[in-house]
Amino acid sequence: MEIKIRLRSRVMQFVALMAFCTLVWAYAQLEWGLPQGVRRAVLQVRGSIVTEDGSVLARTVGGKRVYPNGPLAGQLLGMMGDTNGLEGLEAAYDSRLSAGQKVTLTIDPAIQAAAESVLKGAVLEHRAEYGSVVAIETKTGKILASATYPAFDPNSWKGQDPAVWRNRAFLDRFEPGSTIKGLVVAAAIQEGLTSPNTLYNTPMSRWVGTRRVGATIHDAVPHPGSLTTKQVLRYSSNVGMSHIVEHFPNQKLYDYLSAYGFGEDTPIPTVRTASGMLQPVARWDDVVRTTNAFGQGMSATTLQLATAYNALANDGLYVAPRLVVGEAQPQGREIVSAQTARTTRELLHAVISEGIPGAAGIKGYALAGKTGTAQVVVDGKYSSTIYDSVFAGFFPSDRPRVTLAVMVHGAKERYHGSMLAAPIYRDVAAAIISKWAEPPVPEAVTSP
Repeated sequence: MEIKIRLRSRVMQFVALMAFCTLVWAYAQLEWGLPQGVRRAVLQVRGSIVTEDGSVLARTVGGKRVYPNGPLAGQLLGMMGDTNGLEGLEAAYDSRLSAGQKVTLTIDPAIQAAAESVLKGAVLEHRAEYGSVVAIETKTGKILASATYPAFDPNSWKGQDPAVWRNRAFLDRFEPGSTIKGLVVAAAIQEGLTSPNTLYNTPMSRWVGTRRVGATIHDAVPHPGSLTTKQVLRYSSNVGMSHIVEHFPNQKLYDYLSAYGFGEDTPIPTVRTASGMLQPVARWDDVVRTTNAFGQGMSATTLQLATAYNALANDGLYVAPRLVVGEAQPQGREIVSAQTARTTRELLHAVISEGIPGAAGIKGYALAGKTGTAQVVVDGKYSSTIYDSVFAGFFPSDRPRVTLAVMVHGAKERYHGSMLAAPIYRDVAAAIISKWAEPPVPEAVTSP
């Protein structure tokens, strides 16, 4: 009898020891990231990523992370490892999601899908390497779309090139080119340095600087020998911009560009973004001031460019971009007056209605914006074969509701901003206007 009791006692001790070891192992798995037999249970409680209209972009089903819409907003969402987010929102909000909390985005799925579709078509047609589009709701700063192509499906990320994971709209820096002209003209009008009808002598090239330190500024688009400020934007004249900023104090222009957000961290919490670059004002001379006025020698992201143009759309008030509902947003700041912003919007409307109505206009709707075609720096020199095609604008131009920025890199066919980026802006704008079901206005005809 005593032998049986001893045997039973040893069996019970062994069972208790095994149970204890199992608990210790489970704790170690959670605490130190060891291989997890409880992975399914951990993922099961992970919060979903949804949009304001209730669309589910990421959720956990049967212990597996699932992205119901495939590549829709793939780079923005990022992806999961075994138990933790590795990229994008999955990584940025890992602690909140791991705690079972939901993350709600400002993204509009219909606008996101339209931006991705249009961007894909253009990148493929023009044989470009990649591109991005950002759409912002003017008054609130809500990011309605953040599209990157080539597409990325987080459901099967292990089989895809890591370069495709990159959220280029937030992270890729590029020279914004002539899109900056609209922002600088607004600053010059605000400072009383120019007006829409101020006339300038504009040959196709002009020396800027001193005899010892200077450079020749060239124009690419043929134009009359004299241009008003309105026409400087219309013909995208670098020579004209050199006149407009000739008496603009370096520090003052630097401050305006900084206020637009260039060279600064993008004020959006948690999510990883790039800051772009402005040369320190101590390095500015006549040439640097002039080249900055047409977007050369500085850099920005698509998100930064959209946010800067949104200030013109929003009566001169800069509002920080918003992506996650419920997060604190910094107080807005006035860059130019409401009147200056409205005047500049009229000039940018004329860029489309009088300059490129077929490429960027929609019959019956007032659109405004500016193209850019920027040479890409390769090995310290501007390439003669690689370009970034850029466009930034908003609509309707008289009472803006949405601001759009477009960037496409390395197109091998028709890389000019008016040929590539402008039609992307037009087609995404058309999809948004169609969603609004807003009827055309006869006097707002902007294309033949």
